[in-house]
Amino acid sequence: MFNYSNNGITVSSILDSRRLTKDNLYPIKIRVTYQRIRKYYATGKYMTVEEWEKLPGTKSKKMQSIRLDIQNSFDIIKAGVQKLIHEDGFSFEALNSHLNKSTSDTLNAGFKIKIQTLMENEQVGTHLFYKDAFRSVEHFGGENISYASVTADWLKRYEKHMLKLGRAYTTIGMYCRAIRCVLNDAKRAGIIKENQYPFGHGKYEIPTAKGRKLALTLQQIKSVVNYSDGTEATEKYRDLWFFSYLCNGINFADMLTLKYSNIRNNEICFLRTKTARTSKLKKEVCAVLTPEMKAIIEKWGNKSTKPDDYIFGFLTGKENLFEEKDRIKSVTKSCNKRLSKIGEILGIERLSTYTARHSYATVLKRSGANIAYISESLGHNDLKTTENYLASFEKEERVKNASFLTNFGD
Repeated sequence: MFNYSNNGITVSSILDSRRLTKDNLYPIKIRVTYQRIRKYYATGKYMTVEEWEKLPGTKSKKMQSIRLDIQNSFDIIKAGVQKLIHEDGFSFEALNSHLNKSTSDTLNAGFKIKIQTLMENEQVGTHLFYKDAFRSVEHFGGENISYASVTADWLKRYEKHMLKLGRAYTTIGMYCRAIRCVLNDAKRAGIIKENQYPFGHGKYEIPTAKGRKLALTLQQIKSVVNYSDGTEATEKYRDLWFFSYLCNGINFADMLTLKYSNIRNNEICFLRTKTARTSKLKKEVCAVLTPEMKAIIEKWGNKSTKPDDYIFGFLTGKENLFEEKDRIKSVTKSCNKRLSKIGEILGIERLSTYTARHSYATVLKRSGANIAYISESLGHNDLKTTENYLASFEKEERVKNASFLTNFGD
């Protein structure tokens, strides 16, 4: 509908029919093409194919308003391209930097740019999280939240709003950190000044949830591993939980994407998805392939053992990034349901897939393992992260040790 071309660079508004939303709509995007490379920029608008075809000549006020919004997005990107052509410095990196400065005059726009960037980087999990956070922020503040309005008082009111909706402090803290990240981008781009920044001591401090004791004792772990109600599903998810525990507390997303090529010299070696993109140094995590892990693979693993085949056959390799993410979430959810039932029967609170990781780290610490070894085996980038990770699990140990102080042996 809107098109511009100059110096081998084209800018077009398009209906992106590559991916259909759950509402059977397609996103409208601004596509920039340069040297056969295409980049897509979200407008925040969605339509059916029929609506898109009627849009140029529509007389509907609602549709005319949408068309104007699309044109505004197109004009902003076009202006950026023209500026960079004039300065003889066009690149997608330069365009993205320019757009960060020119379009993020609202918190909404800042979120959209963040979400778009995460999508382009194929960071599906983080992309979906920011979309959830953005929906929450818009539900509270509307579609045109100026940066100037995001004050400490505004954030406190947002926190109260979330509490009234029954949201946990864990969720509130995560969403507030997303807001802070967007504001940090705006501050770096010079859009907001330091005195406008609402986070920090004496301003708004992001709430933190009380640490939950998620680590199990060896006796509790043994009771989980030996539990059975006679059903295949329970035994399968129980064994997957045990495999996660034995495999250095590997999270389920990384475990379900393990391939037979990850098995080398009787070890399973992998990169943590969570830190692979953000860390300059790509550290492999290696876990010894124990007899118990081999037995679980033999029982539940993919019978085809080619290097590119997944060890556990929940994925086929034909999924796109979103389908893969959905499949992993579905398996994790099913496993957590089973674990919750097992926990109720065994008297273990909050038994979940995440408990395996906490238990792995804590059992090693209680057994006297070196903190540096625990840190490396968890895939943490520094010891401080590991120390903070373990700190909240040891109250029970401190209470026990305190009792020794008055054990006079009367």
